[in-house]
Amino acid sequence: MKIHRRHFLNLALSAGSLPAFARVARADDYPSRPVHIVVGFAPGSASDIGARLVAQWLSDHLGQQFFVDNKTGAASNIAAEYVVRAPADGYTLIYATPPNAINAALYPNLGFDFLHDIAPVASIMRTPFVMEVNLDVPAKTVPEFIAYAKANPGKVNMATVGPGSGQHLYGEYFKMLTGVDLVPVHYRGAAAAIADMLAGRVQVMFDVVVSSLSYIRAGQTRALAVTTASRQDVLPDVPTVAEFVPGYEASGWHGIGVPRGTPAPIIDKLNKEINAALADEKFKASLANRGGQIFTGTPADFGAFVAAETEKWGKVVKAANVKVE
Repeated sequence: MKIHRRHFLNLALSAGSLPAFARVARADDYPSRPVHIVVGFAPGSASDIGARLVAQWLSDHLGQQFFVDNKTGAASNIAAEYVVRAPADGYTLIYATPPNAINAALYPNLGFDFLHDIAPVASIMRTPFVMEVNLDVPAKTVPEFIAYAKANPGKVNMATVGPGSGQHLYGEYFKMLTGVDLVPVHYRGAAAAIADMLAGRVQVMFDVVVSSLSYIRAGQTRALAVTTASRQDVLPDVPTVAEFVPGYEASGWHGIGVPRGTPAPIIDKLNKEINAALADEKFKASLANRGGQIFTGTPADFGAFVAAETEKWGKVVKAANVKVE
């Protein structure tokens, strides 16, 4: 893992290694034809919506159409491999999300290495999750929930949207740091998981805030904590998990990557334009309305972040012995 991480950071840092005249010359005429942003999830998913917002901005500001291509399957691995095999010319981008960091440990026989084969371009947003329980659970705080779970080992069910999903691994991470015994119950989607939460069939879930916010506000589920490092404006009275479990932090994220070998001037141009979008008040509001928090930085910043995420969740997958069929 350390070798792969170094490769990824070197890819990110290499953008600064070319002579200035070469950088300008190669970026001036880009893009000269339509660009495709490949998304590993279905139309209407959070990733798809985020990608379409970015595609519209880039289309409006770079003079060519940026199209979203949905290539679903294998927890976004099909999309990632498609981009890895594409020409390194800046015309095929990947809309990167947590599975791209998680899958390195989850799928031992991938035909590619995301950290080595994809060069980072730009981070876009982070998406907070919330730890919530059904109303039959007597706990009203994280410490009370920990005590409740320890008093009922193997009897507390944790809803997820599938093995290796964020909902699953964020819960497994909580288990690692607290020593509680939660039983994962996997669903095909968040709607079915939340339905069983409301019915009392599962007791706890680590879910995307935007998906569960209406149920929390309606008093149908109880929010114990948000998973991010800081409290969230949409749930101002809800503490963070880290206030009770030191070191805990987990959130979704979105960003853009390109095939390894894509010219650094093109990476720089895309990074600059995406960061311009993230500074625009209307664009920021569009992300906020979908539960996103602005996440800006250089290609090197995003590369370091994805490498750290890959290492972090790889340890969780190994410790929890998570398997996928």
